[in-house]
Amino acid sequence: MTTAVTRPYTVTTRITTPDTAYAPAAYTATVYVNTAPRSSDGYQHHHPLAEATHPDGNPLRLVFHASDRIRDHEAAADAAYEVGNRQSADDNGQTWPADIRSVSVGDVIRVIGPDHWIVHLSVDRTGFSAVPEPSILTDLGGSRASSRR
Repeated sequence: MTTAVTRPYTVTTRITTPDTAYAPAAYTATVYVNTAPRSSDGYQHHHPLAEATHPDGNPLRLVFHASDRIRDHEAAADAAYEVGNRQSADDNGQTWPADIRSVSVGDVIRVIGPDHWIVHLSVDRTGFSAVPEPSILTDLGGSRASSRR
């Protein structure tokens, strides 16, 4: 024998809070400036690199949301190259610091994708080449404005 039970009506809803809000997939790019003499011939694994930072010393992380334009790590590196050459800003409005030279051949761009894959790409004369994670990191220090090629 079954007994009928009346249940109160229940309404279920999803409440979006700041910690659960939808965040679009994004690529994060970090530029490493090649500090080796005559590095314009291209990046070599033994070249020292310095991470680009804000004037206050905090790391410069360029963010690009996945879109029709930014579909992969290389497209994100290309967008970072544009920011690094003062042609645009990242998706958060960050621009390239005035006291760091422009991104050029021999520099390395690290891109972390929305899938959390990390790719290091050297800036070549035409495009990018995948390289191993750089092992020699240095500080831009006093050479921020003077490291021109």
